[in-house]
Parts: sequence; C-alpha cells; structure tokens
Amino acid sequence: MIPRGFTNPAVWVIAAILSTGALGFTWVINAYGIHLRKLPIQAEGGRMVASIPTESESWIRVGRDRIEAPEIESELGTTNYLTRTYVRKDTRHSDRPITVEVHIAYYSGQIDTVPHVPERCFVGGGLTIGSASGVYPIPLRGSDWVEDTSAPSGMGRIVTTRLSNQYSDLPGARVRLPANPQDLRFLVTQFTGRGTDPFHVGYFFIANGRTVASAEGVRTLAFNLTDDYAYYCKVQFMSPAARNPRELAEIAGSFLDEMYGEIARTIPDWVEVQLGNYPPDNPRRRVASAEQP
Repeated sequence: MIPRGFTNPAVWVIAAILSTGALGFTWVINAYGIHLRKLPIQAEGGRMVASIPTESESWIRVGRDRIEAPEIESELGTTNYLTRTYVRKDTRHSDRPITVEVHIAYYSGQIDTVPHVPERCFVGGGLTIGSASGVYPIPLRGSDWVEDTSAPSGMGRIVTTRLSNQYSDLPGARVRLPANPQDLRFLVTQFTGRGTDPFHVGYFFIANGRTVASAEGVRTLAFNLTDDYAYYCKVQFMSPAARNPRELAEIAGSFLDEMYGEIARTIPDWVEVQLGNYPPDNPRRRVASAEQP
C-alpha cells in the first residue's frame, strides 16, 4: 500500500529533484577530486615531535621535558607533543640567561578539531590578556637554504635546509622546510597574572605543508578539499627574557635557524605527499598508476 502523501505528484517531483541533485553533487565531487573526509597521516617512520634534538649549536635543553597528566593530555587531544625548555649556551652562566619554552603538538585527520591556543587555554587557567595580540615576522637567516625545483607548481617557494653534523641523528642531510619560510610569522600575545610578571607567548601552525599564524587559518590550509590527507602542527614559544614581541621573534628565529629542519622531520614531507610518493598507500599513487598505459 502506498502511503497517502506519496500519491501526491508534487512529492514525486521533489524526490526526483533531490535524487538528481544528489547524483550531480556526487559527480562534482568525483570529477573535481574533492575529498570531504580526510585521512590521518604521520611523519615518515612515525617520527614524533619529541625526537627533535635536545641540543644544537647555540641551544641546550634545561631540565626534563614536561609530561602532562592523562587528563591534561586528553584535553590537549594528542599524545604527540613536546614541552621543553632550552637555554642559549652563551648566556646560561650569565645574570640574565635567555631561555625559551618550546611547545609543539601534532594533530592529523581531525577536521572538526579546534586548535588549542594560549588565548583560550591560559585565560581559562586564570591568566589575563595584557595587550592586544599581533602578528610578527620571525627572522630566519636562511644561509644554508637551497631551492628545490622538484616541487609541484603552486606549492610556493620550497627550500631544503641542512641538518647539523654534530647534533642530528641524520648528520648533514638536507630536508625540505614548509613552503615560503622567508614569510614565516607568528601570533604573539602578552599575558599577566596575579603574582607573575607579564610574559609573551607566540605561536604558528604548520598545516599541509604551509604555515599560518592563526588558529582560524588552520582549517583553510589543513582541510583543502582537494587534499586526501590533513594534519597540522602547532609550534609555540614562550620566553621570560623577551620584553616585547619583537624580542620573542628574535629568540624564536635563533632557535628555528638551527631546529626548523628537525621539526620538519616530525611532519609529513608535503612535496612527497603531493607527488604520491608518501605514504605508501597514497591515493595519488594509485591514480597515477591507473593512468599509465
């Protein structure tokens, strides 16, 4: 027996329109290579962010890495993170040592994840924003950068950097940095709290091979509709030695001059992902193989 409502011709017309629309939508998705569901992806070999060296030419770790309690890790949303303090070697025995707390957290395949940022977490913990946030350039020397012309067009400027001969477990190797490193910027905010001096925190995100200085920009980069995979990585700096955002930028730049390549090893090489070479089950590789005669 046909329900009474379905004897109305208008209902069948609407159903036909919806069905046609759904088929058309599916055709558009397939034709334009749109991927609404993102696959998780890790660095080659499953390399974790905590694997970056504890020492470089100018910086050395102070104390132990901070390991959060399980409930904090649950709130953070990842176990692939690092919170470590470094001191600049030439200042560690001075009256004013330059230290920097580096926090890195990696996420993948979570299209609905809201990045954890100090403006939310610190304020929720009782601190107050002392001054308006601003975006500042991070100065990088780039003296050892070499242009990589093998990258697909449209990816921006891709360069490789050389790892340390003395402090890397892959001495002297060259690795690709995220696109356009000459334009690296981070968002800096000053915080104050009862009984504490004002301090500055700055961070940027690496997402699908590019960088962005805001949490809002992560979705645009990491969840590009034509990408099969999605990841983002927050890189954050806090230093009591920085009296203003530009001093924090100088400290971050000094650290990244020696460690950016090591950080890049803990995220997927996006050039290899786009070429279909990584990971081994990359759908782009299957498509390329199917198109070969």
